[in-house]
Amino acid sequence: MKKRNDEIARKDAGFTLIEILLVVVIIGILAAVAVPRLGGRVGQSQIAAARAGVGAISTAIDLYETDNGKLPESLQNLITKGSEPNWNGPYIRKAEGLKDPWGAEYQFTKQGNVYTVASAGPDGSFGSADDVK
Repeated sequence: MKKRNDEIARKDAGFTLIEILLVVVIIGILAAVAVPRLGGRVGQSQIAAARAGVGAISTAIDLYETDNGKLPESLQNLITKGSEPNWNGPYIRKAEGLKDPWGAEYQFTKQGNVYTVASAGPDGSFGSADDVK
């Protein structure tokens, strides 16, 4: 009697090829529906991160200016001390903080006491409509 139960259990164990294929097809359909909806969110989150990066760098520049009485010559002055006697940094902890979500360096320009910090945006070129300031 015991041998008969073992044969029945072995026969019914596992999944058929049809069942496995059906599960794979269902997962594929769900992925095809979900991926395009999430794809647009990635771009939006990168732009939001770039705006946050511009804000953080601007705050660091303002702190630098408060300590030293002048704007930095470059963003590198926020990380490493130069000849400034009142330097109280680093104002940005890591050099990675000077890169936007697309891996490019933020652009820092100044004219007198006015400065701008910008990211080139997704296309990687400054002066286009997708720049983040």
